[in-house]
Amino acid sequence: MKKRSAVIYLILFILAIAGLTYVAFWGIGQTKAGSAQNIKQGLDLAGGVSITYQVVGDENPSDEDMDDTINKLQKRVENYSTEAQVYKEGSNRINIEIPGVSDANRILEELGQPGTLYFIAQTDASGNQNYSIAGVDESGITYSLNKTIDEMLADGSIVLDGTQVASATAASTTSDSALKENQYIVELTFTEEGKKAFGDATTKAYANGETIAIYYDGEFVSVPTVQAAITNGQAQITGDFTIDEARNLASTIRIGGLTLDLEEIRSNVVGAQLGSEAISTSLKAGVIGFAIVCIFMIVVYYVPGFASAIALYIYVLLTLLVLNGFNITLTLPGVAGVILAIGMAVDANVIIFARIREELATGKTVQSSVKIGFGKATSAILDGNITTLIAAIVLALKGSGTVKGFAQTLMIGIVLSMFTAMFVTRALLAILYALGFTNEKFYGIAKERKSVDFLGKKAVFFAISLVLILGGIVMLFVNKSTSGDILNYSMEFKGGTSTTVTFTEDYSIERLDSEVVPYIEKITGDGNVQCQKVAGTNEVVIKTRTLTVEEREEMESVLETNYGVDSDSIQSETISATISNEMKSDAVVAVIIATILMLLYIWIRFSDFRFATSAITALLHDVLVVLAFYAVSKTSVGNTFIACMLTIVGYSINATIVIFDRIRENLKEMPKNTDLKDVVNLSITQTLTRSIYTSLTTFIMVFVLYLMGVTSIKEFALPLIVGIVCGGYSSVCITGALWYVMKGGKRSDTKTSAAKKKANA
Repeated sequence: MKKRSAVIYLILFILAIAGLTYVAFWGIGQTKAGSAQNIKQGLDLAGGVSITYQVVGDENPSDEDMDDTINKLQKRVENYSTEAQVYKEGSNRINIEIPGVSDANRILEELGQPGTLYFIAQTDASGNQNYSIAGVDESGITYSLNKTIDEMLADGSIVLDGTQVASATAASTTSDSALKENQYIVELTFTEEGKKAFGDATTKAYANGETIAIYYDGEFVSVPTVQAAITNGQAQITGDFTIDEARNLASTIRIGGLTLDLEEIRSNVVGAQLGSEAISTSLKAGVIGFAIVCIFMIVVYYVPGFASAIALYIYVLLTLLVLNGFNITLTLPGVAGVILAIGMAVDANVIIFARIREELATGKTVQSSVKIGFGKATSAILDGNITTLIAAIVLALKGSGTVKGFAQTLMIGIVLSMFTAMFVTRALLAILYALGFTNEKFYGIAKERKSVDFLGKKAVFFAISLVLILGGIVMLFVNKSTSGDILNYSMEFKGGTSTTVTFTEDYSIERLDSEVVPYIEKITGDGNVQCQKVAGTNEVVIKTRTLTVEEREEMESVLETNYGVDSDSIQSETISATISNEMKSDAVVAVIIATILMLLYIWIRFSDFRFATSAITALLHDVLVVLAFYAVSKTSVGNTFIACMLTIVGYSINATIVIFDRIRENLKEMPKNTDLKDVVNLSITQTLTRSIYTSLTTFIMVFVLYLMGVTSIKEFALPLIVGIVCGGYSSVCITGALWYVMKGGKRSDTKTSAAKKKANA
């Protein structure tokens, strides 16, 4: 590249960065709000809508019916946000919290009034009409029932109900191939039970030229004519629908598939669970941490470090734009995904720059070293990122709630981090070289480092790990015997008490956090206390672990004495876990599938199953050590626990891949008679700088967040810090040693083995 061209490219780069910055932070168009301000935020960061439903006609519904209804509602409200929460309140109420929205009435209208939906045959077994035309008005034909629901249930006229509908969605189809006009329809998919029932009903109705009415909440919502016997479990409702009418009908059918009839008893707009001060300090911490990382890269890697700092800034801008563009809800677990992706972006640059310095040390030119350095680093970067991406995709597809939100941000981060590291950094280095930064002193030269005998200390490393893991397991049993639980589960896992308090004045979240929450934490002995303000009122919803009668009385006394709260305005309800059993099982299944796929990918890429098994073993090691930390420190286990563990899984596997990639390369390049122990020790030594620097930069990001954050932020950041340190330790001290032990300490080279056999012969 000529200098003149480099100047032009540099100007274009500057203009592009300026444009991205403007769009990200100031925006374009009428709203004048940048992507950063428009990103949907979860209940913890921005608040949302809270809706409470009550079961109709039954004060004590069964746990099975409540759980089934909660699970179905959870799937439904995730259409608004992956971070939406549905949980039980009291014995017969269900609470829904949807982040990022402020219009409760719109949500209620779109979600519908949960009730029972029936599919009714036009005639009964005796040929009597179950319903008939009542008249015609502006909305079309109206119908009325000729007998009661109970009568039709008894004689089999109700052929199936909403619980037998697996899904209902609005869609479009071309009604006229010549005109290419779109017709909006509703597509239905039935359960196995519903498939048979609907097949039998449509066979009868088609033979007699009859209709099957869809009846919900005392009204006929659709009375379609059956045009064929439908036995495959899938059907379409056609008509002169607008897209909104099709969506409303689909929504009505979905909501009518609940096990229980529900009625809405209250709806509120609630504020963020974290105050604006907590959020702003977290943002400041992120900016400070990012700045420190950029300065570190420049100080250590000179010109390449400067290029990487610019590339990382572009990565942040692109992340903001994509999060906004894909309408992804960002919560604390989502922040974990972003942090992990930043760490991986830094890691990719560190791998590349280390390779460039190694090539310079062999006497190659800067231009040649940069080209070769990128080429040699590509396999490690791709394998590490693809392995983590596999896990993220599975978690996004199979997980729910917090897991899905984490996976989405991680996927975006991985793709963007690879792009900025492999292309943006490389382009910037080419421009800087053309502008005159051609001297190798601007890039640094790798110093020859004596190989460290890591494997010679493997027994010590294994012993340390075993002590940490076994100590954690012992603490799990100790916790179980003393408190009844192996870990300090928060209300998200165990449920708790929701206390609604009407204060005499309007308290801000910041004031609640500084004045009220400390008293409650003292009463409960637990730092996991959530406060939500109800918009437009002095009401505050305080969520804690399950309180005893004495603790409730003490809380009421404190609120009355210190804040003049009227005891009659204090209402307490027991709430269920916001992380349902189904969400837990989804997360477990997703992690198992992701682990198997990662195992297969590593096996295929490295052509050695022992690489895969030792990588998964090292991953399990890191998870168990962090679990031990949770057990010993009694850190609260809530929504962020899942995100923390998943972050450690991604971080661990990426660190492992880098060392395995170097072992694979050295096995090909080093003489066949080189002892396997020397190969592994050299590989670990060569990647030691990368392991330290990557761990350090990611540690800086999270540590600053820990220093500046409130209690909930600290409980999120501290286990991540432990995981980062553990991941750095295991990648250097455990991973290579595990593979060496599994190999039996011997190289298995096919050519060498064949030569030996020939010689013996």
